[in-house]
Amino acid sequence: MSMESSSLKGSGKTTLLLALAGKLSKDLKFSGRVTYNGHGMDEFVPQRTSAYISQYDLHIGEMTVRETLAFSARCQGVGPHYAELSRRETAANIRPDPDIDIFMKAAALEGQESNIVTDYILKILGLEICADTMVGDEMIRGISGGQKKRVTTGEMLVGPAKVLFMDEISTGLDSSTTFQIVSSLRQSIHILNGTALISLLQPAPETYELFDDIILLTDGQIVYQGPRENVLEFYNYMGFKCPERKGVADFLQEVTSRKDQEQYWAHKDSPYRFVTVKEFSEAFQSFHVGQKLGDQLVIPFDKSKNHPAALTTNVTPQILARKGNDTAVLPLEGRSL
Repeated sequence: MSMESSSLKGSGKTTLLLALAGKLSKDLKFSGRVTYNGHGMDEFVPQRTSAYISQYDLHIGEMTVRETLAFSARCQGVGPHYAELSRRETAANIRPDPDIDIFMKAAALEGQESNIVTDYILKILGLEICADTMVGDEMIRGISGGQKKRVTTGEMLVGPAKVLFMDEISTGLDSSTTFQIVSSLRQSIHILNGTALISLLQPAPETYELFDDIILLTDGQIVYQGPRENVLEFYNYMGFKCPERKGVADFLQEVTSRKDQEQYWAHKDSPYRFVTVKEFSEAFQSFHVGQKLGDQLVIPFDKSKNHPAALTTNVTPQILARKGNDTAVLPLEGRSL
């Protein structure tokens, strides 16, 4: 799970997340190329492979939390296709794990396609306590703001997307609620083997410590991208030291600011001069983390190693419909959230 941090509004966070999610306006002119496991954006459906979650929560107030997540799952075409899976396993002479087979059978029961997944997401996001409470709106009393933020996240987690791009999800939340949401996300991402890129402004220290990797974006340039454990090492490499009891996230953002940078200068025996964002970005290329990242990007990803289920290629979501002993695949055309 990665955190994208920024020292300024308008530094390009939202644009980057929209580009990665394949949601940039077609009228925009841009250069460069985005690939998933070596596949270009035209080789699969990024809008179904990934999910962009904005800072705004839009829900139907009259629906309960459970109904909202179940509705989202159905609109995204979720539902384990047990019949087809069983047929392919039999053809390939595969004997499934008994526990997994029981789960798949339970998930494939008529009218129960999304309930098991929904209940699981409710649990890991801490929404069980309000699962049967209406979400609410300006006219209807419902769940709290922090719970609504969890519901927004849950709507995407119950879908097929394995990559989550979350844009300033802490807007309007206190630090404790933000920590709880990010902690729940970390748990689900690690359990489900997914990816989350979360944009945050000035996260609390305890929230910052939850992330595996850090991307520091300033003035449209990447100052640092890599493991959280190495970011202070890079800043020491540049001549800046984080004071004791200073929040690391605040330190990282203030160092690139002209008005705040000097107080963190560590080489007191040498004169200070302002180090620009461009210099930080260029120096990162020679830092060992930047070099390793560059070496990885030089070698194209071997497409043959891509798991067939990793990228969604179907434009239209599908579900299984049962009538008697017959099973049909029905497209969910014209349905969206």
